Amino acid sequence: MQATAEYICAFCGESNGTFVDLSAGMQQSYTEDCQVCCRPNVLYIYCDEDTLEIEIQSDYQE
Repeated sequence: MQATAEYICAFCGESNGTFVDLSAGMQQSYTEDCQVCCRPNVLYIYCDEDTLEIEIQSDYQE
């Protein structure tokens, strides 16, 4: 099952949309390039098991 969510780029501060594959687990992390500045963001995905509400935190890729 896929859902869409938004995150704020850790570099430029712009909002980005992304697809989250909920079958990969309720807590995930992976790297995705910003759609605006093209820099890599490490995304930390947290999904509430009851409401399926998705929270994404982004950080700089080291």
